[in-house]
Amino acid sequence: MAIVDLYPTSLRLLGRPVLVVGGGTVSARRAKALLDAGAQVTLVAPVLHIAAQNMVAAGLISWESRAYESADMANAWFAVTATNNPDVDALVARDADANRVWCVNHSASVESSAWTPAVGTVDDVKVAVNAGGDPLRAAAIRDAIVAALETGELPLERYRKSTTGSVALVGGGPGAEDLITVRGRRLLAEADVVVADRLGPRGLLETLGENVKIIEVGKTPGHHPVPQVEINAILVREAHAGKRVVRLKGGDPYVLGRGGEEAIACRENGVDVEVVPGVTSAVSVPAAAGIPVTHRGLAKAFTMISGHEELEHVPHGSDHTVVLLMGVGTLNRSMPVLEAAGRGKECPVAIIENGFAQDQRVTIGTLGTIVSLAQAAKVRNPAVVVVGDVVRVSPLAPLDLATAYYGTRETLSSYS
Repeated sequence: MAIVDLYPTSLRLLGRPVLVVGGGTVSARRAKALLDAGAQVTLVAPVLHIAAQNMVAAGLISWESRAYESADMANAWFAVTATNNPDVDALVARDADANRVWCVNHSASVESSAWTPAVGTVDDVKVAVNAGGDPLRAAAIRDAIVAALETGELPLERYRKSTTGSVALVGGGPGAEDLITVRGRRLLAEADVVVADRLGPRGLLETLGENVKIIEVGKTPGHHPVPQVEINAILVREAHAGKRVVRLKGGDPYVLGRGGEEAIACRENGVDVEVVPGVTSAVSVPAAAGIPVTHRGLAKAFTMISGHEELEHVPHGSDHTVVLLMGVGTLNRSMPVLEAAGRGKECPVAIIENGFAQDQRVTIGTLGTIVSLAQAAKVRNPAVVVVGDVVRVSPLAPLDLATAYYGTRETLSSYS
């Protein structure tokens, strides 16, 4: 059978009688798939594989404990034969033809009147692949398509719109397009409307279809052109219009992202809302500079805090890492507070600008020097400030800071 002979279609077998002949592993798999499709499955075989036995024991399928008889085909809408006996399978196939029943014959796929494709499911999308009678090739292609759908590389946008809208608060990570979660990327591919921040994986917006509505609500320090109450209203309005809305945010929606406020606004207005965690910049951006927020022998805990908040109550000592978000504009106030809290002027500090972007830049100094260094380098947001001994671990740390952890220059060279 040539591939041009195939007419791809999907069978709706809910409640319809289907015949499976054979008791081995293949028959058990086919019976399970047909059962999942809602068919009324009758399995004919003298002996059953354990998987088929379990379905019979659960009352899910009917079993005729005997050899196949031509009368078994009388009421079937669809048939599968996989007895591992070519003569029996040929008889089943002939009876199926005589009764005008489509039949999958696993002993003679080339002559079979129907083929079973490699099938994959992502949400309500079902992918079926035939590959010229090569099941392993079909399965490999199926897996590639399913992976692309799951990661959002292939579009999942719906064109027949639902009357029920929803909102997904998606954490886009620190900005790199490949650091968004698989679930977040998939929801973005399904979106009708994207409400986007200034930060996050902006490049992914260019991959969206022409029909996707993008609403910009990005904030910059001291400039909020779209107030939070209006952002909440946008999410509710678009969802009430039956749209699948993705609120694409930088980092994680629940880490200084006001995601909690947006989720509450949606629920209070009867909108179904889902929260998809993201890779927070509080941890990932320091990692981009080779800085762990905790490290054996240096720090057992860390505090993440906005640079606008009071720092007096943060645990003291340079062995407790402090990560400041949105902290560049308040360095001249925050650094003296942290210095006085048991850290001293020599406590290491790193500022990572534009983490994971091509123009990422790292400035490293101490509590006593970082303000002047930042001013000289014209450091700007978005940036993450890391304060504590963990900065010494960074491969970008100056030699005098690094040797305080690694020891001598000779010891340091073994780490490079």
